[in-house]
Amino acid sequence: MSKFALILLLSILTSCMSSSSRQEAATKNSQKTKPVKAIFPVKGLSIKSPKPASLDRFVKFIDEELSSMGVNTIMLRIGYDYQYSSHPELVNEGALSNAEAKRIVAVCKKHDIKLIPAINLLGHQSWHSKVYKLLEVYPQFDETPHVKLPEKYEWPNADKLYCKSYCPEHPDVHKVVFALIDELVAVCEADSFHAGMDEVFYLGDDKCPRCAGKDKAKLFADEVIRIHSHLKKSNTKMWMWGDRLIDGKATAMGFWEASENGTHRAIDLIPKDITIADWHYERADPTAVLFAAKGFDVVTVPWRLPDVTIEQLNQTISNRKNSADGMKQRFQGMMLTSWYGPDSFMDRYYQITENTLKKGDSMKTFKLLFEQINQLEKSP
Repeated sequence: MSKFALILLLSILTSCMSSSSRQEAATKNSQKTKPVKAIFPVKGLSIKSPKPASLDRFVKFIDEELSSMGVNTIMLRIGYDYQYSSHPELVNEGALSNAEAKRIVAVCKKHDIKLIPAINLLGHQSWHSKVYKLLEVYPQFDETPHVKLPEKYEWPNADKLYCKSYCPEHPDVHKVVFALIDELVAVCEADSFHAGMDEVFYLGDDKCPRCAGKDKAKLFADEVIRIHSHLKKSNTKMWMWGDRLIDGKATAMGFWEASENGTHRAIDLIPKDITIADWHYERADPTAVLFAAKGFDVVTVPWRLPDVTIEQLNQTISNRKNSADGMKQRFQGMMLTSWYGPDSFMDRYYQITENTLKKGDSMKTFKLLFEQINQLEKSP
């Protein structure tokens, strides 16, 4: 064989081997990056926003841990822990600045995680013996100013005090809360906002000069509609908790995870393009079907009991599998809620501290839920 022919042959062989190697590498890369099938759209975590001192750790936690677990939605309970320029009088000490909040936004964008800011509206304006900023600064908004917070809180109590509410009929309250909503939606670059609305026990109080004697279902629905209508102006989708829309007597679920003061009838009075966060912590109550049948998108929300959470996961999968085509997509998925602060949550995640709950284990539940979701998504 001539020298020229030998060089030509070697060149052809090298080219073929190189091409084969490239094809093999491309195949391997394709297999690595091939997306798993999502069993449902929302795989979420509800958690309180961090203080500035914990921000680096929180951002790293999202970047390295939550993203790798498959979390694609974070409902960030911010409340009065942001430095509002519209109402600086309502800012808690140690609140996040705009620049600090933007760091959370950036890491969520990096991993295609939907960030949903949240403020508790209507109810949850106090906790035990502490009044929160809105009623502290604007006590005229209080639905029950005659109910005084005790030095030492106990339940049950004569005033049936759990949390205070603002009066939804006060003419000035929405000028304030809507400004806060707008700032949070803007800084979080969000297309959704969670308005709270859970565990509202004080509403239409007999001593309220504006709403005494009015239908509590209509009062509740009117407030939902006001918030929804305001969010519509910025094309922002409203999320809310679902407990006040469930009949606590008919379902025998009681007044914590459902309503016994008549607000449940509001379910037929409010817009259907609201996403309902359907929380149940003690049992896998199948109320997601109720919301979906009424036309709402619904996300099932567990907390701390692993067995209950896996049953809720199985219900969600079954509902999506067995419902009619027009309804199955309303079962949007799961969002575990943590009632630890973010530091405690991260400490538990990294096993720095041990579980302190008397019943259940929210971190064990969180890890188990996402382990199960990931296994299901990787299965053939």
